[in-house]
Amino acid sequence: MSHAPLPQIKRFDHIGVTVSDLAAVTGFFVELGLEVQGSQEGMEGEFLDTVCGIPDSRTNIVMLAVPGTDVCIELSSFDRPAPGPGQPGAMANELGLRSLAFEVEDLPLLVSRLQERGYGLIGGIGECEGIWSMAYIRGPEGLTIALAQRLAQH
Repeated sequence: MSHAPLPQIKRFDHIGVTVSDLAAVTGFFVELGLEVQGSQEGMEGEFLDTVCGIPDSRTNIVMLAVPGTDVCIELSSFDRPAPGPGQPGAMANELGLRSLAFEVEDLPLLVSRLQERGYGLIGGIGECEGIWSMAYIRGPEGLTIALAQRLAQH
């Protein structure tokens, strides 16, 4: 049985992340350099219920962008129903979305500054073939944030 080809994706739009403390998580990403593109408080109604499949839901949303790019993160927190616990201690081998990754300018300095703010390394800072240096940070609400610095052009 042959299938008709699927319509093709036009572009990557955003990653959606559900959080409990929208203000704190937004602040974390703004401090990393993302810019708030917009927000909406108290979104509810037929559209939201239909799209997320949760009747009588209500959410607050903040859209963040990496400056100079189309790369966005949509943070949302639900007023109703109450959020589930998630897996704030999830490790890289657990199924599902595991990290949000960013290229950074000065990885050791950024890791140090994040540690001063209480965000610890999950493992350590690793180097791959003299090209990349990378680390996973446990961000707010257990989010895994992958930070990478290009060491050399390849």
